[in-house]
Amino acid sequence: MLIACLLVFVTQMATTVYLPSLPKVMSELSLSRPLAEATVAVFVMGAALAVPLWGDIAQRRGRRVALNGSLALFVLCDLLLALTNSGAIMLVLRAAQGIAAGGCAIVGRIVVRDAWSGDELVKRLSLLSVAFITAMGGGQFIGGLIGQYGHWRYGFLLLATIGLAIAWLGRNLPLQAGGVGQSGILSSYRELLARPRFLYASCAGGAGFAAIVVLQQASPFLFQQHYGLSVAAYGAVGLLLGAAYFAGALLVNRSVLRLGAARLLKGGSVSLALIALMLAGCWLSGGLDGASGMVGFLLLYGLLTFCQAVLFPNSMALAVSEGPDHGAHAMALCGFLLQTLAGLAAIGAVLLRAGSAWAWAMAALGLLCALLAMAWAVAPRRGA
Repeated sequence: MLIACLLVFVTQMATTVYLPSLPKVMSELSLSRPLAEATVAVFVMGAALAVPLWGDIAQRRGRRVALNGSLALFVLCDLLLALTNSGAIMLVLRAAQGIAAGGCAIVGRIVVRDAWSGDELVKRLSLLSVAFITAMGGGQFIGGLIGQYGHWRYGFLLLATIGLAIAWLGRNLPLQAGGVGQSGILSSYRELLARPRFLYASCAGGAGFAAIVVLQQASPFLFQQHYGLSVAAYGAVGLLLGAAYFAGALLVNRSVLRLGAARLLKGGSVSLALIALMLAGCWLSGGLDGASGMVGFLLLYGLLTFCQAVLFPNSMALAVSEGPDHGAHAMALCGFLLQTLAGLAAIGAVLLRAGSAWAWAMAALGLLCALLAMAWAVAPRRGA
């Protein structure tokens, strides 16, 4: 579990440690705001597109090969990002870093799936959420300190150091070897996509994650430019969001065996949709201006984060439970669908360019999340 948690931690931190300095990166590399936000979007999209390939490598060649390959690429990209002075190269390297991060994260989840299943898998995935939380809150806080008192490049050097530490700690970890005679990647993924409950559960979690990503990539500008927070103060906001995510993960860990993953999936998705609509409506109507508006904005942001913490591990566990015969492929495809929805939403919000495009996108994704969870609930069970 430790290595799996560290893998999830470092991949999420690759975004959060960088967020507080995004306006500075925009200025230093002479990027427009849409292009600066695109450095977040291409990372998420890169992570998504490579996940099926990493999953197939883990299935066929073994978890060790996928782990070492993704970590090596991740560390290399971090070192190059710390040196680049070009906005165009920054975008390319962020996409490559995302490809590597997607491999690290999915291998961590595959390792957990190898050892547990059912509601116990949900509990273990909620522990991965704790790593996600630490990176979300702590990473943003550390990034704020780096941006305030150092240079944004130091964040990438920190990520490279953590990546090397994970490689060293996991050098002797027993991992499942690859299998011969496994079904091909395309046939395996095609069979999984033909199972409605797999598809709906995966995409429900993906839509919720996408809503968070859209808000996350806009938040440095909202807090620093609209509300006037310093880089360090914005970094501290991450601690509050981390506490909200921790509360949601703790709820899942304590209650999933009693309530069941299905009930938590439906409750989390509907709650997320309501909060997303409320946040978007208040923002678009001008009800979140000024100091009191910032408090309201932060409260709703925290509630949205809490709902996603409840939704995410349940959606993933319910999805992979529909493909027990597909090993790492099931977890990889689920991760691909989750990340792809988030990446497409982030890129779409950038392309729309309007200052409040994020609010419309977030509200739409929240509604989509609830609809997909309800579709999962009524879809026929496999073999029924």
